[in-house]
Amino acid sequence: MTNPPDTHVLAAAAVADAHRREWAFVLATTVRVTRDLDLAEECVQDAYAQALGNWARHGVPARPAAWLTTVARNRALDLLRHHSTMRRALPLLIEDDHTEDIADATVTALTQIPDDRLRLICTCCHPALALEAQVALTLRLVCGLSTAEVARAFLVAEPTMAARITRAKKKIAAARIPYRVPGPAELPDRVDAVLTVVHLLFTTGHTAPAGADLIRRDLTERATDLARMLHALLPENPDVTGLLALVLLTDARRAARVDANGSMLRLSEQDRTRWDRAQIAEGIALVRAALNRTPGRYALQAAIAAVHAEAPGYADTDWPEIAGLYDVLIQVWPSPVVALNRAVALGMAAGPAAGLTALAELSTEPQLAGYGYLPAARAHFLAALGRTGEARLAYDEALLLTENAAERAFLAARAAELDE
Repeated sequence: MTNPPDTHVLAAAAVADAHRREWAFVLATTVRVTRDLDLAEECVQDAYAQALGNWARHGVPARPAAWLTTVARNRALDLLRHHSTMRRALPLLIEDDHTEDIADATVTALTQIPDDRLRLICTCCHPALALEAQVALTLRLVCGLSTAEVARAFLVAEPTMAARITRAKKKIAAARIPYRVPGPAELPDRVDAVLTVVHLLFTTGHTAPAGADLIRRDLTERATDLARMLHALLPENPDVTGLLALVLLTDARRAARVDANGSMLRLSEQDRTRWDRAQIAEGIALVRAALNRTPGRYALQAAIAAVHAEAPGYADTDWPEIAGLYDVLIQVWPSPVVALNRAVALGMAAGPAAGLTALAELSTEPQLAGYGYLPAARAHFLAALGRTGEARLAYDEALLLTENAAERAFLAARAAELDE
């Protein structure tokens, strides 16, 4: 006879799922009540904590997000009443000339930006904050990423990122940044930070920094939704168009990136018939539209993804064209990660020795010191040159720097192949 499932285990799983899927919605709704980011986050965290016990006793509610929002809102109202927080919060998050009722403000906002989470992202991405602070704060508060995940996205240590997020919150309080929806005329000024947020959200989901699964679909789907919303708002902006193209073209390969057991597959091993051709067609059309104007970093990255997508098979990949696009991209966006990708493309186009030479130039780059993809790329080229001992050491280094279980299994399998 099978034992009934543990209600505490079921509740914990439901709370974890609600955190992944509903955190942004619950927080954005609660901020409307508190008009204070710290207080809203405290109330939402309390709601999730209460859910663990309540759902274990009474079962998971039919609408978890509504349950969490109600509990967080009630907690916020209780704190506002008993601690006179309203008097303190109003000057911080409402402009002096902003007198309309919050319900009316919500109706007005809905006509400008069609999603609570996107409105909150735009609010966090205020020009008074440094760009990195905007992105870090938004990923933490709006997208629900842990501080460790945000740190991974920025290639910095977790304590460094925790301090950065704290400073951003203090700056909001000190600068009396209002919590309001930016109007259509203001939105373009914040678009770069918003695009960076969406891109980092997508890349974190595309290859999860840690955990058993290679992909976090909740993050990739949320990023895709946000990219589509931005494109609906700013259809003529080439960076917005380029980002949506990049997300679609990259995500089109999702079904083929792992095998039936969840093991990661190399690009050369993927079944291209499983690539989403509708997404690819839409993405390529968007790339062409973005490249008709002055291309930015997202359009150029999307163009690289399009070269992969249009190749009938892996052997047909035009690596020289990809390397050339990276040459242009690194001028537009001089980033250590772009330099690493360029080095890999060069190695694929001109041979593993050329790739190793380009990678060697990045060996002293501080931002890549803890980045597992650098030794993994070096191991691949060393193995191709028959330098087995050096390749094994490079794979060991990559394994030390990799936390995702699927990626670790992939690297271990590649290392094991060296002994065959």
